[in-house]
Amino acid sequence: MEANTYDFIIVGAGSAGSVLANRLSASGDYRVLCLEAGTEGSNYIWSRIPIGVAKLIDNPAVNWCYSCEPDEGSGQRRIEVPRGKMLGGSSSINGMVFVRGQRQDYDHWAQLGNRGWSYQDVLPLFKMMESYEGGSDEFRGRDGLLKVTDSPQITPFFEKLIQSAEKIGIKRNPDYNGAEQEGIAMTQATINKGRRQSTAYCYLDPARGRPNLTIETGAMAASLILEGKRCVGVRYAVNGQAREARATRELIVSSGSINSPKLLELSGIGQPDLLREHGIEVRHELPGVGENLRDHYSPRMRFSITEKDATFNDKGRGWKLVREVMNYAISRKGFMAMSSVPIRMYFRTREGLDSPDATISVMPFLAERVNRERRIARQRGVTMNINVLRSDSRGSIHIKSTDPAEPPAINFNFLSSELDRTGVIIAMRKGRELMAASPVSDIVGEELAPGPAYQTDEELLEWVRNNAETTYHPVGTCKMGQDAMAVVDDQLRVHGIEGLRVADASIMPTLTSGNTNAPSIMIGEKCSVMVLAAAEGAKAKAAA
Repeated sequence: MEANTYDFIIVGAGSAGSVLANRLSASGDYRVLCLEAGTEGSNYIWSRIPIGVAKLIDNPAVNWCYSCEPDEGSGQRRIEVPRGKMLGGSSSINGMVFVRGQRQDYDHWAQLGNRGWSYQDVLPLFKMMESYEGGSDEFRGRDGLLKVTDSPQITPFFEKLIQSAEKIGIKRNPDYNGAEQEGIAMTQATINKGRRQSTAYCYLDPARGRPNLTIETGAMAASLILEGKRCVGVRYAVNGQAREARATRELIVSSGSINSPKLLELSGIGQPDLLREHGIEVRHELPGVGENLRDHYSPRMRFSITEKDATFNDKGRGWKLVREVMNYAISRKGFMAMSSVPIRMYFRTREGLDSPDATISVMPFLAERVNRERRIARQRGVTMNINVLRSDSRGSIHIKSTDPAEPPAINFNFLSSELDRTGVIIAMRKGRELMAASPVSDIVGEELAPGPAYQTDEELLEWVRNNAETTYHPVGTCKMGQDAMAVVDDQLRVHGIEGLRVADASIMPTLTSGNTNAPSIMIGEKCSVMVLAAAEGAKAKAAA
């Protein structure tokens, strides 16, 4: 092979792309190129330390720092859309929360015509990828590359909150990634021995020494190379220098829900009118590219806490912060070794539902911004992230120019669905009910946000419009399916284009019930199985 020719090319080294780089290169039989537009990141200390998420969420060195277009649902605000700009993608900057979602999520994908994506189909992949000590062998994996652990109850606040949830009918659930999701539990996190378990660390690092794997960072993809209706490579730039790479077997786009549709459109794949508007030759019409965008829209309720040391606000300031730093340096324990949202609750907003449709995740601290930098506030308190699980509001992501470095237009269209509007209000009221229940009510001071002045549905909804944020779970912009708006089939092959697949959260037809990092890693695992099966089948056919 020529130096710039590979069997497989992966565009994007995020949650799914890193998995693909590891699995496709594992046998040594195939030459693999993995391109990442972001930085190396392996020596970036704040990505290793779990509490370092506060140093990542607004940092342009490791975060693309996107924002959405203003619309009615966001109160005409430009809401921040953080995305990882380093190896491991958003798994290197996220809150490290590990949630598979519900059985119903994947069974629904299968019911939409996506064969091989039911819960029973994907459960073996979830088990294969993880190493977790809790739960049962029926549902949990023990020796995968991704270490998953339970958040510890390092203050009495957590047990009080669990007991209060039980008072209002929410049971304690020791494994929300097991038989059922419903209940309250300490968060399962991609943290092990005080270190973030990003896909860069768990999947790429073990594969780096393989001579058949090439990883290039700072590689901004400009367009795919198409010969007729077949993808044969990619054009990209490193430090302004134009390059090309060719794939003899397949190219897999794993650039995430923001950038995968952007790359397809820059390559002439998408809606003809939009492509022509930007002077791009239409190579293949696919109207669904960039459509079907969904995310979890979350108001952050805030409550003051009266008990000393119940929250991280005391631990994260002054001499107590010094003590926590020393504790982390010596034992890799304490609040610096935890997810920022170490406890969560899944519940139903109305009777008649088969499974939970809303969630509350609790950050045991109040944060503030000083000169755009986030830090733990002086006031004691807790923050509750609240959202419906299967958001029905749909938006879009489309290019704004032919410049690969320009972010696309992100239009969420939040709260356009009546189900989302009613669901979030009921969920907020459940949050108030939780904090008013004993024993946690004994240490709750005042409701700081939205505050007692907001009582009617209309008042609460208006506050949500003007204050809610995304939970950083964009999906669906290259959705999987067989309908006219589908971009990939159930093998993740782009409809109408040979040699091209998409594998990341953009292929999700609908949102999963929870954080999307775990499902994205599973998608990478499943895609690698399908790609290798096709390659081995082709070799066997050629040999015959």
